[in-house]
Amino acid sequence: MSDNSLSSRPSPPPPPTPTPAAAQLLVDCLREQGCERVFTVPGESFLQVLDALEQQQDHENAIDVITCRQEGGAAFMACADGAMGAAGATGSAQSMGRPGVAFVTRGPGATNASIGVHVAHQDSQPMILFVGDVARDMRDREGFQEIDFPAFFAPICKWAARIENADRIPEYIARAYATAISGRPGPVVLALPEDMLSDDTDAAPRPFVARPAQPPCPDAMQAMMAMIGDAASPIAIIGGAGWNMKARDYFQLFAERLGLPVATAFRRQDAIAPTSPVYAGNLGYGPNPKLVERVKQADLVIAVGARLGEATTDGYTVPTLDNSEQTIIHIHPDPEELNRVYPAQLAMCADMAEFAECAALWTDDDLIAFDAGAEAHAEWEEWATARPAASAGRNWQLDMATAVTFMRDTLPADSIVCNGAGNFSGWWHRYWRYAGFPTQLAPTAGAMGYGVPAAVAAARRFPDRTVVAVAGDGDFLMNGQELATAVQYDLDLIVIVVDNGAYGTIRMHQEREFPGRVSATNLANPDFAMLGASFGGWSRRVETTDEFRDALVEAKGRTGLRLLHCVIDVEQLAASGATISSVRGY
Repeated sequence: MSDNSLSSRPSPPPPPTPTPAAAQLLVDCLREQGCERVFTVPGESFLQVLDALEQQQDHENAIDVITCRQEGGAAFMACADGAMGAAGATGSAQSMGRPGVAFVTRGPGATNASIGVHVAHQDSQPMILFVGDVARDMRDREGFQEIDFPAFFAPICKWAARIENADRIPEYIARAYATAISGRPGPVVLALPEDMLSDDTDAAPRPFVARPAQPPCPDAMQAMMAMIGDAASPIAIIGGAGWNMKARDYFQLFAERLGLPVATAFRRQDAIAPTSPVYAGNLGYGPNPKLVERVKQADLVIAVGARLGEATTDGYTVPTLDNSEQTIIHIHPDPEELNRVYPAQLAMCADMAEFAECAALWTDDDLIAFDAGAEAHAEWEEWATARPAASAGRNWQLDMATAVTFMRDTLPADSIVCNGAGNFSGWWHRYWRYAGFPTQLAPTAGAMGYGVPAAVAAARRFPDRTVVAVAGDGDFLMNGQELATAVQYDLDLIVIVVDNGAYGTIRMHQEREFPGRVSATNLANPDFAMLGASFGGWSRRVETTDEFRDALVEAKGRTGLRLLHCVIDVEQLAASGATISSVRGY
């Protein structure tokens, strides 16, 4: 055989490059902590992690990788996934209470994702954001897309750090989980220098980290029961940090036993079953005026899990901050929230489920039952029952209050409704019944663009439940590109776009502050039905109430992506059934 024949043979392929040990360790640590899925927009700064995630797909506890279209969408999905995991109503015991996880690249990726971190922080939802970072020897030169991530994210998360040493990956991951799920849940941000991810290491994952148990103080419970017994008109405001299925069930038992009226904090409407005979409705934007008055007149306010933030309290006026005739009991899992804004005559640091169980099982024959719970529930039923617009002297072609009522009667009671921010959401807050848990994914931070990504996360986690994304026209175009993610993963999703050709909430404020002078709020929109079809979904343009009914019934009978483009008059407001014109008289 000649040398020429030998040289003509093709050379064997090079051996596959093994996944770097540090990146493999990081993925192993995530699996050990019960991570079920990650949301990502891939970047060159964490290629090693992407490879490790791909190589573990045959593992029995393989992490599901969802590729998104924009980092803001990926972060919103992780925030929503953390909210559902924290609810304790889904998945294995390992997944309960676990944070949502996202991976993004440095610079533009991280800044895009920061909106999801901010929402997770204000919403008290557990989340971990991993950010690919510049190599360690490139730092402090303002290298390509370089940002000091611990400094950048520190004001909007519970902890922000950088992993400098591969041997400490298990320590940082375990601490990230512990921080995200403990006390008031919230986001953690970890920067990953790209060269660190290629380092060798013999470190092993740390064991599973669980949320610390925080039973309530028996003496404080005794004091609370005595204060309730002395009250003439008490009311509870519930939902928020650490609220889960167990807290929901036990607190409902406790409140029904006493006939205690229960209001939910802003966008926490699934914190109690709407069928409960003591449910009094929701606080926040556009609440029942009778409920607002009930809170103002209460001599005892029991806040459980709620921070009593600006939205829930209507600018710290419901209840008022300085009311010597009103007593406040505040139960929260984080001591830093107690007496932070509202002075509490009794402050109790406890896990929500532990507190609710203790309250429900409390034995005291002297506890007095109130009639107010049934009265408050009847007031809510009246407020939350839609009346045809024509009966109020209006004749909307597409009456959204009637449409939401029909939707409520048509879709399953445990449907998950996801929305961002905008006046449109008020119809669902008022007329929808958030019967299951979790069934409301909505940012208390008021961020636009949350609904579609949250619905993608919900449809992935709950493939057997009906998931609906509700969005305004301005809201939808913030993250509507994530419909591509829904289609890519063959998710069942109904999307309702309410199109009034304006940033309606801001226009409403303009009409109140500067009557007749509208600026920068008009929108030129695409044909959303055609846009939905372009993604490969089924869609319909809806301009009347009857068309909405027909389209929703057809959508219910289909699978995959379904989009209803609802065109309404800009004068039709959600918050109180008012019109833009009537707002001018406020």
